[in-house]
Amino acid sequence: MNGTLFATRSTGYLWPLLMPSLRFQKLFLSASLLIGLSLVSDANAQSAQLLLVRADSLMDAGKPQRALDVFEQAIKKEPSVKTYLGRARAWYTLERMDRFALDVDKALQIDSTSAEAHYQRALYSLRANDSDRTVFHAGRAIHFATTDRLKAKAHLIRGEALADDGNPGPALADFEAGRQLGVEDPIPMRMQARLYDAQDRHADALAILERLCELEPNDIGHWTNRGFELLMLERYDEAMPMIERALEYDKDEPVALSNRAYVNMMRNKNDEAWADVERSIRNFPSNPYALRTRAMLRLRRGDRVKACEDLGLSKALGDVPGVDELIRDNCAGLPQR
Repeated sequence: MNGTLFATRSTGYLWPLLMPSLRFQKLFLSASLLIGLSLVSDANAQSAQLLLVRADSLMDAGKPQRALDVFEQAIKKEPSVKTYLGRARAWYTLERMDRFALDVDKALQIDSTSAEAHYQRALYSLRANDSDRTVFHAGRAIHFATTDRLKAKAHLIRGEALADDGNPGPALADFEAGRQLGVEDPIPMRMQARLYDAQDRHADALAILERLCELEPNDIGHWTNRGFELLMLERYDEAMPMIERALEYDKDEPVALSNRAYVNMMRNKNDEAWADVERSIRNFPSNPYALRTRAMLRLRRGDRVKACEDLGLSKALGDVPGVDELIRDNCAGLPQR
């Protein structure tokens, strides 16, 4: 027996220290093979990462179709969460939502804790008007997210779904959380302002609209709505420049005309107010605020019957402040249409 003898202190026996047996040789070869495979895997991973960088550059250059080919090469090298989500982005840009969803689902099968995959799945569900799935996947994205930006985006998308589903309180909580984490997205910000307005939180709505006017200064709706919130806060002198700014974009914009009519009426410029409100109602007959303004002007003219007709229609179309009081004080005993 070949080998070296050594003694153990506990027994004094000599045990042979043998050369590696055949079994150990096989184990050594297996380990070598695993190391080799690991090196190949590492090389593939590096190669896939380089392909992802190249594909992302093509996406940034506005070439999603070319990027798609590179993403597919990356998936062949390494079918991972990153490569599938990369290709999903290309599908999304190309409006291939069916393929987008398939790739996102594959990413989730690989790693169900991927915050980015859950966010993308929530995005798909929102576009499909599936509020329940949007809320679920956005919640998982929030739970697993490791960056504030991704967490914020997930809050915002969940807020949109909750708002669409008629849950204003939780929706506002998500919108506020998203902005606190540093992400400003005009679409959820518009919804946030509208929800604040519906809850008579006009100062909060105004703050959002002021920021929207900075982010999207060419959007007529932001200036019109900002003027309206100033009206609701009875800050008429501040409202007029916002209204005029909106009318610079469209001189016949009916909501802005209605708002200017109201300001002019409050300033006792009745002729100017009448001209504006008539133009507003001609372009937008179902605006309850314009109908209230015209009713108030008609009351000043002494035309109580037509004023009450406008007030009745305004009440039927929307919950406009002051209409019930005007009806109670001016329309008793008149026939209702």
